[in-house]
Amino acid sequence: MENLALIESFSEFKDDKLIDRVTLMAILEDVFRNALKKKYGSDDNFDIIINPDKGDLEIWRNRVVVADGEVEDDNQEISLSEAQKIEPDFEVGEDVSEEVKLAQLGRRAILALRQNLISRIHEHDNTNIYKHFKELEGDIYTAEVHHIRHRAVILLDDEGNEILLPKDRQIPSDFFRKGENVRGVIETVELKGNKPMIIMSRTSPQFLEKLFEQEIPEVFDGLITVKKVVRIPGEKAKVAVDSYDDRIDPVGACVGMKGSRIHGIVRELGNENIDVINFTNNPQLFVTRALSPARITSIKLDDEKKRAEVILKPEEVSKAIGKGGHNIRLAGQLTGYEIDVFREGVEEDVELTEFSDEIEDWVIAEFKKIGLDTAKSVLEQDPLDLVKRTDLEEETVDEVVRILKEEFED
Repeated sequence: MENLALIESFSEFKDDKLIDRVTLMAILEDVFRNALKKKYGSDDNFDIIINPDKGDLEIWRNRVVVADGEVEDDNQEISLSEAQKIEPDFEVGEDVSEEVKLAQLGRRAILALRQNLISRIHEHDNTNIYKHFKELEGDIYTAEVHHIRHRAVILLDDEGNEILLPKDRQIPSDFFRKGENVRGVIETVELKGNKPMIIMSRTSPQFLEKLFEQEIPEVFDGLITVKKVVRIPGEKAKVAVDSYDDRIDPVGACVGMKGSRIHGIVRELGNENIDVINFTNNPQLFVTRALSPARITSIKLDDEKKRAEVILKPEEVSKAIGKGGHNIRLAGQLTGYEIDVFREGVEEDVELTEFSDEIEDWVIAEFKKIGLDTAKSVLEQDPLDLVKRTDLEEETVDEVVRILKEEFED
């Protein structure tokens, strides 16, 4: 009866976890053999017969009959008088098979055995989950919000697998409710102890790339290739696309009539502004396209230092730099060039670094972050706007403006 109850419980466990019959039998036999080794010192002379579907378990110990008083190994040998209690016809030298009941292992051993079984089945289950999700790294996945915490959202998929969406992998405008479905890309899968940790990301450039594959048929079919994606999640992204078929306009196909094709992607990403750009192997042309919507007057590249000097009309400068410096920063990431912007017709200007004796380096670095690296580029901006776009105090900005103005008044 004990055998039946134990195996029945694991037969149900098998149904819940979808462990195949062969694997369950192997785990059961291995665990029972370990228990027998602890109890008897060896399991070599035991036969274990398991039928998890019916809840049948039989353990048989095989021993050789020896003369009374000549037993050297209780596990391998049985005295003639003991053997004849089982069957009166036994003689010295014959093999005796005797069934071992679970109760003979002892209560503590049975509890340990059960715990070991649970642990081994969980371990097998976790290994399969790990392998499954490891193959899905980089793919889009959908799961349901189960629990919302301060640092992460816990998601569950249809199989009950737990997926973590950390705060820093969420788009700033993301707002989740319990029970709603969330899409993201499986970023990393690791084993923490024996438990798989599955991390989802909505901020990864790969998420945007995979959304293009899902939403734009030509990308899915391979007619259009996404060459590179750069993002400031929730704010702005630039996607370089290419087609090997001259009859296909890759940008037009991705954007669609009046933005119809890309609209769903923009909405999924919290209204992230997405620039789709024609890829080219011509670096000069690529930098020019990457700075869109700004129109460039001229450009000079230093391929060794990976720097680009771009000349624009004054009214185009703010477009090139973009809100918060996002446009110029993403253009640099997309092309691999550090881009310096200069105004057309402005002969006299001074690099901010020339003022390092009066302005601290970290303050200069704050202006450079938003694409302002010359005195006049700073002076052309509204001081209050500079405070919003940088991490600088209003007093600091006013002091910098005063210093720069003095340079040109002199």
